Amino acid sequence: MSSSARSIFITSPEGETGKSTIALGVLDLLTRRVQRVGVFRPVTRTGHTGAAPAGQAPERDYVVELLLAHDGVDLTYEQCVGVTYDDLHADPDAALSQIVTKYHEVSRQCDVVVIVGTDYTDVAGPTELAYNARIAANLGAPVLLVVSGNRRTPAGIHQMCEVSINELEANHAQVIGVVANRCLPTDLEAVRAEFEGKSAVPVWTVPEDPFLTAPTVNQLMRAVGGRQIMGDPQLLGREVLDVLVGAMNFEHLLDKLADGAVVITPGDRTEVLLGLLTAQTAKSFPSLSGIILNGGFYPPASVTALIKDLAPSVPIIQTDLGTFRTASAAASARGRVSKDSQRKVDIALALFEQNVDGAALLASLDVERPEVVTPLMFEYELLARARADRKHIVLPEGTEDRILRAASTLLQRQVADLTILGDEESIRARAVELGLDISEARVIDPRSGELHERFAQEYTVMRAHKGMTVDRAREIVSSVSYFGTMMVQLGLADGMVSGAAHTTAHTIRPAFEIIKTVPGVSVVSSVFVMCLEDRVLVYGDCAVNPDPTAEQLADIAISSAATAVQFGVEPRIAMLSYSTGESGSGAGVDKVRAATALVRERRPDLYVEGPIQYDAAVDASVAASKMPDSAVAGRATVFVFPDLNTGNNTYKAVQRSAGAVAVGPILQGLRMPVNDLSRGALVQDIVNTVAITAIQAQALSAEKARATEGAHTA
Repeated sequence: MSSSARSIFITSPEGETGKSTIALGVLDLLTRRVQRVGVFRPVTRTGHTGAAPAGQAPERDYVVELLLAHDGVDLTYEQCVGVTYDDLHADPDAALSQIVTKYHEVSRQCDVVVIVGTDYTDVAGPTELAYNARIAANLGAPVLLVVSGNRRTPAGIHQMCEVSINELEANHAQVIGVVANRCLPTDLEAVRAEFEGKSAVPVWTVPEDPFLTAPTVNQLMRAVGGRQIMGDPQLLGREVLDVLVGAMNFEHLLDKLADGAVVITPGDRTEVLLGLLTAQTAKSFPSLSGIILNGGFYPPASVTALIKDLAPSVPIIQTDLGTFRTASAAASARGRVSKDSQRKVDIALALFEQNVDGAALLASLDVERPEVVTPLMFEYELLARARADRKHIVLPEGTEDRILRAASTLLQRQVADLTILGDEESIRARAVELGLDISEARVIDPRSGELHERFAQEYTVMRAHKGMTVDRAREIVSSVSYFGTMMVQLGLADGMVSGAAHTTAHTIRPAFEIIKTVPGVSVVSSVFVMCLEDRVLVYGDCAVNPDPTAEQLADIAISSAATAVQFGVEPRIAMLSYSTGESGSGAGVDKVRAATALVRERRPDLYVEGPIQYDAAVDASVAASKMPDSAVAGRATVFVFPDLNTGNNTYKAVQRSAGAVAVGPILQGLRMPVNDLSRGALVQDIVNTVAITAIQAQALSAEKARATEGAHTA
């Protein structure tokens, strides 16, 4: 591996600039462009190089932890940290030498390294920026300067940048850009105007988002030295938007409650505690992030039994501190963007994407787009393409937490517009409880309302030949899958994604009935996009058709080639079998041979080879001996399996043994996009599938536009 990895040094002239969120954005950008991205923190406050007190785990740098949690970074914590402030004070030159050594150990394993400067929690503030500059110069790393716009005028921000750049350059650091972070949203234009024509480097402005500085319930619990005694532990990651002291009568406290608040109340004020828990069950009242019982008191046994019977999900925390010390500690708790808060991560990445010119930053670092396509690059491309022309996707499974978490990410990253199906009050209440923002999503109850009746009438007409009645249709379209499919059919949504909580049949049967197949395609099939370490392949059909005929195999091959093109893969189709070329015979081989002939007949423009064995399709050396003159052998990108048994087992074997990311199944052959999720789908799988569905909808829109244009010109 190269010992001269490119790097970028992200630093600031003071604390509280939000430097870590910019570092996260830069890291995310780079993981979508190169294969191996490293993280390095030259100086940390925490004592990672020394022994921790007995019985305690060493404290870790939260910025390093945040960046290491990002997909695409494959380093240990110990590799990513240099020295501590104590090391720096003891011998600055020796510390710098150790920093340089440790950095090069990281850079030898990476293509690009994101270096994050000091956090200004030490007493040596006046000289800290100069020392950051010395580090950057010695590491040969160009600097991205982050300054805070918080409580500063545009002129004040400009002045801070000038002073900081002068200090950095005086110490031989090269500044390639400036981010004015945490600016008032109303000041963004004024800040840009302040720098217009006055800066030799690009200046980007990023607005303040108060949510990023909100502490979590877990951080509050640590701040007050508390422990959770009841409630859902998963909700400790929810952000705290307000802290209230509930020492007053409950009726007065009730007027002050707000979504995301934490209420501090003495543990012996059982009437307040019970009142708060009762309010939590009422849909019209705000959803609290937590309740802190202070003073070391605990409700009596009879009250505790009643509370346990209520099974509250809101975290209830107990602390021995008095009211004043509890409130003071809670008020001083600092919110951070951490790996435990997906919503904060989503907001930070969205702010970076929307306000920093990633292409210009990459150009300044001379990071070229490689020929290799990694899974992260492919995922990023999916989101970027979906975002470029936002489509409307319906998610029928609104009662599923994974769907709500994915919806929050999709909306925050502006990937798609969403409709979620289910009871609106329940869904929105659960999202708030989980600390998610789905306010931009439309939520529809499929069991009632104007659309329910309209869909029942339409479905009755569609299925009249089967003897459908309106009463029966009303019952059928109350099913979330049928309701969502009707939305797509009638143009109220561009696509549907379901299956996290339902079977494949439950998801796609309505699509077979209502949306139907593309003219000329006899079968609905599926593909998995297989993201290997260095390339992207398409596997079909691994999820739908148990034993396709030769005609169906030909359909699957042609559909799979079209899907490959949609996702930037040049189709070279391998019709797989246990035999290559003319060497074998038997019913299975003959079926594949006939299917290959049909593909060539129907689509002579496609590169297709079959029957061919998997090794001859992917390995150039095997291909050279078995099919030396083939345009596909050794270079295949689309693999069509002879049956579901072979396809499903192969994709899972490659996924597990080669560490491939399997995106799918992607349904193909339907007139409009509907996609099925695995019931074990992770949140990121759902996000990717929605992006894929949106891209399929984009392709359909483009196809319709071309057809319309062709009709007009004719």
